[in-house]
Amino acid sequence: MPDAFSTNFNRFLDDGLKIVANCPVCHYHYNPGEAKVLEENEGAHLIYLKCRRCYSAILVLIMANNFGISSVGLITDLDSHEVMKFKAAKETNSDDVLSVHQLLENNSSGWFG
Repeated sequence: MPDAFSTNFNRFLDDGLKIVANCPVCHYHYNPGEAKVLEENEGAHLIYLKCRRCYSAILVLIMANNFGISSVGLITDLDSHEVMKFKAAKETNSDDVLSVHQLLENNSSGWFG
């Protein structure tokens, strides 16, 4: 027997997809069956939707905890496999930023203008 939290969360997930039923860029109607759940982790779902008309996409993070359920959306031009690729990539740190700055500052070959 499913617990009440799982049942309520699944219902909210369905309702959450209804809220983002239209593309925020061109307002074309999404097919909810095309939503991809990219990742699930302890009450959080990362969902990807791509518009068939303008090809823009949205990432929606739906989170559930003891205080309720919340969501955050982001418009992107990435494909779902690119989202997962960058999610798995190593974080950029301050040394990386300084290295790029030094490369640009010491650009003797004129590659960057």
